Amino acid sequence: MAVEAGTRQEERVAGRVWTVRLDPHGRPSAGAVKLSCSRPACAEQRVPGGAAAGRKAAIGHVNTHLARIREGGGPRGAAWCACRAADCAWHTPDLTVGRRGGANPAAEAVRCGGPVVLTVYADRAGRLWRIAEMCARCAAATPDCRVLDTAPPVSRTAPAGAGQALGEPDMQPGPAVGTVGEGAATVFSDRASSLAADATSAAVPTVLPRARTGSPAQASRRAKRWGKIAQRTVPHDLEPDVLRLELVELGDAFRAYQQRPEPDLVLLAHLHERKARAFALWADVSGDGSLRHEAKRAEKAAQTTREMHANRGGQVAGDTVSGDGPVVERLLTRQQAVHARTVLDYVAAHARRPEAEVRLAMLMLTLRAARAGTGNITGQDLTGWLQADAERVLQHLVADGWLRLPGTVAEVMASRSEDPTAITVPTLLPERPRPFGFGKTTRARISGWAQKVVGDRKLRKKKLGATARLLALYTAAHTRPDGRLGRPEDGGLLLDQVATFAALAPGQVAEHAELLVAADWLTEADTAGGRLRGQLTERVLPLSGLL
Repeated sequence: MAVEAGTRQEERVAGRVWTVRLDPHGRPSAGAVKLSCSRPACAEQRVPGGAAAGRKAAIGHVNTHLARIREGGGPRGAAWCACRAADCAWHTPDLTVGRRGGANPAAEAVRCGGPVVLTVYADRAGRLWRIAEMCARCAAATPDCRVLDTAPPVSRTAPAGAGQALGEPDMQPGPAVGTVGEGAATVFSDRASSLAADATSAAVPTVLPRARTGSPAQASRRAKRWGKIAQRTVPHDLEPDVLRLELVELGDAFRAYQQRPEPDLVLLAHLHERKARAFALWADVSGDGSLRHEAKRAEKAAQTTREMHANRGGQVAGDTVSGDGPVVERLLTRQQAVHARTVLDYVAAHARRPEAEVRLAMLMLTLRAARAGTGNITGQDLTGWLQADAERVLQHLVADGWLRLPGTVAEVMASRSEDPTAITVPTLLPERPRPFGFGKTTRARISGWAQKVVGDRKLRKKKLGATARLLALYTAAHTRPDGRLGRPEDGGLLLDQVATFAALAPGQVAEHAELLVAADWLTEADTAGGRLRGQLTERVLPLSGLL
């Protein structure tokens, strides 16, 4: 009997678990929910007022249990991990090794580790809360799990079961709380979840269990053993250690950035670059493909952020313009300019007629209907693009079957902005092969860019026709950040390509380029050697295509 008693003293008790959940009650129109707790002493409750009131009551009930746990001495260092007792079903399977059944498996068969911690888990749907004594390793591997306290070492803990009754007397749940007043500790709320707005309520004098004693340096090291980044928990035992520290620090840095009163795109791009490198290494260490996908997303985010910063400040990545140049607010980003050139090439390749007016109308209508094959226009749009030729050109496009109208051409010409006409371009409908891969924001930005070029005030003042406007579009789209035409290695734009797009003969390009110089669009124009060379004027640099 003595041997048996000694063996029982050495056995570890199971970690305690409290589960609070909400379920619908009665008819949906009644707006009542049922609050139930896994502790036998807690009676089932009916909470009127809908899900929001139910969540407040549930959080209050959770905080009442936490107060009882504190009064009883906090988490027990000798307790067995409750997550392991549940076969580690609380965290993702790929983080679990040796899944075996049984409430108290042998220690050597368990992949748990670290001290016993008191945790609260709240699911994102706001229907279930779980308080549990579990190991630090399982806590770190469980999404949406918060560690509230750490048990003291087993040597400092009273014998298992002493003063630790698994049952609790009946209790009335208090209101949900976030933080208590000055001088008191913080209690649990679901503020970290997506249900933050429902967790705010009056405070109750309930505090957390005592924190583990130790020096401030030790406490700091324990606090930084694990963290969260991009909705992922960084395991406390992740190797190499420098990777774990980098991920924890990055998570803190992103959260600190979100609190900044003003955006800093340079800093944000740097954080995304660090995240891309860290997640790529994390994927190599763990073999998790989703981490590598997250690393690629971070790389794209860094590039996009750099482009946003460059676009706002007028300097572009790889730009050779000196820092003494003018600050330019670009209308298009580099990637949007690539898409704009794609549309220009598409229209040049699918032009139904050789006339410049028809080609200009096709370009502007293609930009309106690029995403779904449909768009809206008004008579004012058409006359702004084509002046007196608008009705004739529209008749040609309808007769060729390139454009469909819900009524007559005359009705389209009479339409106004308050009642635009819906047009259809059959070749751009979704059931056809998609010629463009950009989204609705990019479509709108490119369409606005083309509208600004075609409607430029000095082009209108000079009464330049469709040919000159097509030439203006082509030069703007094929310009370096400093405004010069063509790529540096090309030495300008090929006359044949320019002439084809603008519906000109190559020998006519020089004449129309001089018209753009007179309209203060180009500072100069030279067509020697079969290439068009020149530079946009400073006033139209915001429209440059960023080659």
